[in-house]
Amino acid sequence: MTNRPGLEAGANCQLFAYEVLRHFGLAVPALRSSDLWHDTTATAHVPAAQPLDLLLFNATEDPYGAHVGVSVGPDAVLHLSAEVGRPAVWSPADFATRQRYRVFIGAKRSIRPAGHPTAGGDHERDRTAGP
Repeated sequence: MTNRPGLEAGANCQLFAYEVLRHFGLAVPALRSSDLWHDTTATAHVPAAQPLDLLLFNATEDPYGAHVGVSVGPDAVLHLSAEVGRPAVWSPADFATRQRYRVFIGAKRSIRPAGHPTAGGDHERDRTAGP
């Protein structure tokens, strides 16, 4: 894996979610879901999701192997869906009806803009603050 994998060689839910964030000027290192959940350098846990926050779902509360999507509005999660074979927007209720996604683990917010040293550049912006 390169330092900044893209979607050229194929994608999984994390890489897709990270590319969506990059498109909007945010960046998260290419972390596996359990590493993403425990990361405190590039992301922060948030109690309520806002657009462009990362949402993790799994069959259990364990973040290992969790599915990652991007909040795109109230009750709307953009994710790469193997079930339908393309990106899809589901509600949290849609995830809850599927055994492997039934547990909402939580939300993470990127706190590093694209271009930050830990994400590949030289400055920082804190998205944990309100508007």
